[in-house]
Amino acid sequence: MNMKTSVAIEKAVPVADPDIARTEFRNAMARMAAAVNIVTTDGPAGLAGFAATAVCSVTDSPPTLLVCLNRGASVHPAVTQNGVLCVNVLSEAHQDLSRLFGGKTPVAERFAAASWSELSTGAPVLEDALVSFDCRIVRQADGGTHDILLCEVDAIRQRDNGQGLVYFDRDYHPAGQAE
Repeated sequence: MNMKTSVAIEKAVPVADPDIARTEFRNAMARMAAAVNIVTTDGPAGLAGFAATAVCSVTDSPPTLLVCLNRGASVHPAVTQNGVLCVNVLSEAHQDLSRLFGGKTPVAERFAAASWSELSTGAPVLEDALVSFDCRIVRQADGGTHDILLCEVDAIRQRDNGQGLVYFDRDYHPAGQAE
C-alpha cells in the first residue's frame, strides 16, 4: 500500500453490548456485496424455497457449496429433512422474485411466480437462472443461530448470458457487463 495515498482508517473499538455488536455487525455486512440466490428444496418434507446471500464455494473436488440457513426460518425443517437443495443464481431481472422468496409470501405463491423444472435431486430449478447448482446436503455444522450446510453438487445448469444480481447496502444492483 502506498502510504502517501492511503486514507485514515477509523480505529476499531470492541463493543461490549451484544445488541450494539449485532447491529454494528449487520450494518458492516450490508457493505459487503453478495450474489443473490434462491435456494429451493422438494421431497418428503415438502416444497420450500428462500432467498439467500450466504452461499459460497468450498471446493471443486468434489464440487461443494456451503449454504447458511437460519434455524428459526420456516423453511429449515423442509430443507434439512429433504437433504437436497438447488442454489439458483439470480439475474438482474429477478429482483421481484427475490423479494417474494425473502418475505412471508406463501410457498405456492412463491413458486407460481416463475417457471421451474428439475435436474437430478428433484429440487426446483429456476428455468431462467444464470446458474443452478443441484445439490445433496452431505454435512451440517453449527453456526450459532444458523446451520452451515455443506452441499455436494450433483448437476449444474448455466446460461451463457445475463447480468448477475448482487445485494449491497440493503439494495439490489446488477453485476457484470451487459450483453
